[in-house]
Amino acid sequence: MARKYEVEITATAERDIQSIFDYIARENPSAAAQWIEEVERQINSLERFPERCPIIPESEELGQEYRHLIYGNYRTIFRVESPTVFILRVVHGAQLLDLRMLEK
Repeated sequence: MARKYEVEITATAERDIQSIFDYIARENPSAAAQWIEEVERQINSLERFPERCPIIPESEELGQEYRHLIYGNYRTIFRVESPTVFILRVVHGAQLLDLRMLEK
């Protein structure tokens, strides 16, 4: 049986999700609802096999292994520290990352 991880969402990631939801909802409330449902589904899926997700390109220069899920234009950035998956940020794909953004 596959190992189950605990998934913790940081306060920063929660704020990211709320901010993105609010932004999308201004123009299209139903699209915002669909977006948040899918992001939550993806995050919950990390309880099983979080290593299936690709390592982000920035990991080498950041000096730690971070992974991401992508939905639409947004990236959910996380780190696996067995037995926990930490959701660190949810950001627009065009946004550049630096280490300060990923501190938990």
